[in-house]
Amino acid sequence: MSPVPAPEGSQGIDERLALARRRTRRYRPEEALSATRAGAVLVDIRPAAQRREFGEIPGALVIERNVLEWRLDPRCDARIRDVARFDLEVIVVCQEGYTSSLAADSLRELGLSSAGDLDGGYAAWRDAGLPVVDGRPRDA
Repeated sequence: MSPVPAPEGSQGIDERLALARRRTRRYRPEEALSATRAGAVLVDIRPAAQRREFGEIPGALVIERNVLEWRLDPRCDARIRDVARFDLEVIVVCQEGYTSSLAADSLRELGLSSAGDLDGGYAAWRDAGLPVVDGRPRDA
């Protein structure tokens, strides 16, 4: 059986990722830390299992990927009222910096023009020696 050709006008994930990264600011870990000190919000979109396994960035707002747009779109009834603003500088964090690029681009398309992502994700932040909190439950 021969493979079915891709639909006309569609993009493969590598093309989609490259486009998202061209349109979206990517922060190095130290830049992200500086930006948060100046008022930007780090948004961790990783699932709970990854946060438990690898840890978390103190102060990051956790919004899992499957609800991100609904929580940050200022026009949406399901938004986080104190956070969802068009002028908010958002830095999206995933584990290694792939999903976050796509997510930040999606936020940009919603009108959050200052949305960007953490280049290398949580792993790059941790490897840069920046603050992290162990995600595993502690013994009582």
